[in-house]
Amino acid sequence: MDRAEVQRLVTERIVKTAYEQTGKQFVPAAGSNRHIHVSAQDLEALFGRGYALKPERALSQPGQYAAGETVSIAGPKGKIDQVRVLGPARGKTQVEILTTDAFRLGISPVVRLSGDIEGTPGATIIGPAGSIELNSGVIVAMRHVHISPEQAAWLGLQNGDLVSIRKDGVRALVFEAVPVRCGEGHNLELHLDMEEANAGSIKNGELLEIVSVVKKP
Repeated sequence: MDRAEVQRLVTERIVKTAYEQTGKQFVPAAGSNRHIHVSAQDLEALFGRGYALKPERALSQPGQYAAGETVSIAGPKGKIDQVRVLGPARGKTQVEILTTDAFRLGISPVVRLSGDIEGTPGATIIGPAGSIELNSGVIVAMRHVHISPEQAAWLGLQNGDLVSIRKDGVRALVFEAVPVRCGEGHNLELHLDMEEANAGSIKNGELLEIVSVVKKP
């Protein structure tokens, strides 16, 4: 049994145990800081011909990892250093920043789901071996729920549903209209950026309650 399968089983046991104890449906949350996904072509431009990322830490989604490498992101007004590269390489380079980062860089913050980069701002990406100019691909990541088909069936969800998720406590809030992204290679988790997570004092792995579902038409 590989690590991804173990992680999936652990997640399901935690969520099902919480349901048995409360009769409520929950999803574990995770906050994500600024980072970059790079294409194979851009990886070589930034780090050198034939370069391979060095996995440093496995992430909660199967097959995803934080690499040891970092880059700098530059915009019209400023630059942000030490932006973590996530692997493996993707088809297109995409930068995920925070809203405050956008103001620091001097670009307009555009909230999009990962992969939806048409018409988004660009930036200069600077690596140790060179730099690239992105015409688009810089986004503030829209919050979303990852879920496998098996987990979706158990929770009565499907790809494209919109869920409302509540965080209780001193900084209670509700995240509304959160898209569900269902597919193989996913594991149940609410992805927030760090600004959203900090707004609710949400810790990684904390269970938040699914309070309503709007089914995909």
